[in-house]
Amino acid sequence: MTGIVYPRPLVPGDTIVVPAPSSGVPGELSARFEAAVAALESRGFRADAGVLARTGGLTPAPALERAAELTAAFARPEARAVLPPWGGDLAIDLVDRLDWAALAADPTWFVGWSDISTLLLPLTILTGVATVHGANLMDEPWELPEEFVRWTDVVCAAPGSTIEQRSAPRRRSREWGAWADEPLGRDDAYEEPTRWSLLDGGTGAGAGAGADSDADAAELRVDGRLIGGCLETVSLLAGSPAGDVRGFAERHAPEGLIVYLEVSQSDAVTAARLFVSLRLAGWFEHANAVLIGRTAADPGPDLGHREAVRLALGDLGIPVILDVDAGHQPPQMPLVNGALAEVVLRGDRAVIRQHLVE
Repeated sequence: MTGIVYPRPLVPGDTIVVPAPSSGVPGELSARFEAAVAALESRGFRADAGVLARTGGLTPAPALERAAELTAAFARPEARAVLPPWGGDLAIDLVDRLDWAALAADPTWFVGWSDISTLLLPLTILTGVATVHGANLMDEPWELPEEFVRWTDVVCAAPGSTIEQRSAPRRRSREWGAWADEPLGRDDAYEEPTRWSLLDGGTGAGAGAGADSDADAAELRVDGRLIGGCLETVSLLAGSPAGDVRGFAERHAPEGLIVYLEVSQSDAVTAARLFVSLRLAGWFEHANAVLIGRTAADPGPDLGHREAVRLALGDLGIPVILDVDAGHQPPQMPLVNGALAEVVLRGDRAVIRQHLVE
């Protein structure tokens, strides 16, 4: 067994580099891009965005050029975090073009979600360096629920720290509108009630789960090392060294895993297939629980998303928790791949504590 490595905590004035390993930002969204840069700099950091981040299209450059830009970002001695502008579709074409050991040589925080989880996951699996799922640059202008911490708080925390967050009381159900009309405050941005829930409606069972000893008894408490990402993208890595979650658990997680997954756009039948493919690849063999993020994707005519999870994962014998604050229906909380986490469900609220320990 080897421990998880946490990059050096950021301090005010540190540089955050913004490459575009997947998609860049088209010109018509430049106002939002500049507002995101300004929001990040208002928190005391220096944002350094390259040309590719300001270039639209399916991808802003060929794969080799994007891989070179990402590698250079990690190699910069003044760079303490790497934060792409947002996701996209083709981060996977960088996976075999990157020297993962070189990226981990001077551990730097890598932060992102959606298609960027295609790169976060391999960095943690192959090198043991912690990464942060739950924000891209373009998310910066929005105020998070008071129950959350920002990703910048996570990467500023010292190794050994505990990051505690509570589930959000409300989510966003509206479609995205014109940038000039976007509500950015928490009271306006998230309007629909939401809660985490157990797939089976009970307490669940399995390794790592047990009743809380507090006077106000919990429905469930479970712990393990966090690992996961966007279902549609990380599932493409299964069966390769970059997606060897079973091997990651054997090397880094004697405590077991908490696997988190979120559906971006897939209908429920497709999601069920992808969940099963991960099961076949051994992703849940060392899992103490599975967290499933909310989705706004159309379920399709014959199967709902909850039923898809039940079909694929319902007989694992471990807790499966739904509607978690992760993914493509905001808000989402930062989750640290590799952190030792404890999840407590109590009534209609949840608490997740992430311990930044080896």
